[in-house]
Amino acid sequence: LYDDRGNFEHVGVCASFTDAKRKELVTFLAPYRENALDGHPWRGWAEAQPPADAEPHRMPGGQSRWTQGKDLSWEPVRPELVVEVAYDHMQGNRFRHTAQFRRWRDDKRPRDCTFDQLEVVPPHELAAIFATGH
Repeated sequence: LYDDRGNFEHVGVCASFTDAKRKELVTFLAPYRENALDGHPWRGWAEAQPPADAEPHRMPGGQSRWTQGKDLSWEPVRPELVVEVAYDHMQGNRFRHTAQFRRWRDDKRPRDCTFDQLEVVPPHELAAIFATGH
């Protein structure tokens, strides 16, 4: 999603693909991998080599407590496609859990996808949920 300053932000990943669908996606996304870093907003990050003692940075392919030791090679694609996903809620500016793919959105331009369009459910106040009447 794009933030208020026009920066392309990584908000999470989507999953729920069968093995057959994953094979289809490889073919479908192949043209978008050609020259993918030319003008890509994350080009600098993709080409950077962080110092060995650098703090982890949340970006595609980055390590997290759930992915330690896994191959998380990031394959850039040109940011020309829009996908609609289902998600449970946001934590800060990221999906709290893995989002589920719903459909491709040919009717939307990537730059039109901003945080403002997200439905954000206000959190429940624990005091109200666990009120004892005292």
